[in-house]
Amino acid sequence: MQTIWCKKRVILWCVVGFVLWLLLHKAQYNVRFEAVVKKSEAIEVWEYVADFSNLKRLNPTIKEFSIEAESGNYDHWKYTVHYTEFLSHLPSIENYAVAHYQVKPLSKTSYIIQSTHRTCLYTSLACVDSVSSFTFEQQGDSTLCIEDVTYECPVIFSKFCEKEVWYQRREIMKNLQSAF
Repeated sequence: MQTIWCKKRVILWCVVGFVLWLLLHKAQYNVRFEAVVKKSEAIEVWEYVADFSNLKRLNPTIKEFSIEAESGNYDHWKYTVHYTEFLSHLPSIENYAVAHYQVKPLSKTSYIIQSTHRTCLYTSLACVDSVSSFTFEQQGDSTLCIEDVTYECPVIFSKFCEKEVWYQRREIMKNLQSAF
C-alpha cells in the first residue's frame, strides 16, 4: 500500500514539474513580415513609422504611451518608450512594455528601425522579450518594408503568442499601406 502511495506522489510531482515547465519555459520564435507601400518614398515611410505616435495609429492594440528618454540626431536617433496595450484576442487583458528604439539611415535609399521590447503581463515576473529589425528600401516608386521579429513565449502559450504577433504585424502593414 505504501509503495502505491509513493508511486502516486512521484507521478504527481512529475506532472506538476511538467506543467510548471510548460508555464515557465520560454522558447524563441522568428517571423518575417513584408509589405510594399506603393507610390511612396522610403524615407517618408521610415520617418512615419519611427514616430511612435504614428505607431499607435498603425497598431490598434496600443492604448497609451510615453517617451521616457531620447538622444542622438537624424543619423542615429534613440528613444525609450513605455506603452500599454491590450491583447487582440482577449481585449480585457492588458500588458505593459518598455521598448528601446534605434532609428538610422543605412544608405540614401535604405533605412532601419531596430527595437527591443520587454513586455510584461500583470507583474514584472511574467515578462517576455522581443527584438525587431524593420527595414525600408526604395524600389522604384514604392517602398519595400520588411520586419524581422524574434520573440519569446512560454511554450504552453505558443499558439496564442503566434496569433497575437501575426495579428499586430498584419494590422501594422495594412494600416501603413493605407496611410500612404
